[in-house]
Amino acid sequence: MLHAAAWTDVDGAEADPQGAAAVNVGGTQHAAELGAPLVAFSTDYVFDGTKGEPYVESDAPNPQSAYGRTKLHAEAAAGDDAWIVRSSWLFGWTSRNFVLTMLRLGAERDEVAVVDDQRGSPTYVGHLAEATRALVDAGAPFGVWHLGADGDCTWADFAEAIFEEAGLDCRVRRITTAELGRPAPRPAYSVLRSERPEAPRLPHWRDGLRACLERVL
Repeated sequence: MLHAAAWTDVDGAEADPQGAAAVNVGGTQHAAELGAPLVAFSTDYVFDGTKGEPYVESDAPNPQSAYGRTKLHAEAAAGDDAWIVRSSWLFGWTSRNFVLTMLRLGAERDEVAVVDDQRGSPTYVGHLAEATRALVDAGAPFGVWHLGADGDCTWADFAEAIFEEAGLDCRVRRITTAELGRPAPRPAYSVLRSERPEAPRLPHWRDGLRACLERVL
């Protein structure tokens, strides 16, 4: 069973940590109580972002935000018969995400300010779905798995790639996280890699971006 429902409003979780916990922890617990093997999706926000090199499954979590804490508690709530799939910087062709936001802003403006001091691996949901299926179909053992796109970049790098691939004439003004001034702390470095040799490998994030834009444009 795939459990993909979650409170993902990171800043909103700072204002309402109990609400976020009810969804992320309580929801995962309810899913686990159904008794079927479970895939529970988690996040890079369970780490503090200070390592400076890719996080692997055996690294100790240290969440700095209410959202990160609820997702870490949700991992425990998933129980022993669960694959905990941690990924990062998810984007796709539906809902709200960074790619769709940049496409809208890039069409409306000549310049967009984007943070340049957070580094991660933008992961296309289509590629994550394929990797998750491969993990389960292979009969991989339960536990924590890191499944993120190959390569890494900053949000500003990602924005420039989006404009380039979409043919939008929009400049990126690189700013700091402090200048952005969001309520919840973000990990400065949240690249995820698997130390498990049998873990599926995802394509490079730019390949994911191109695949996503084929469905959007």
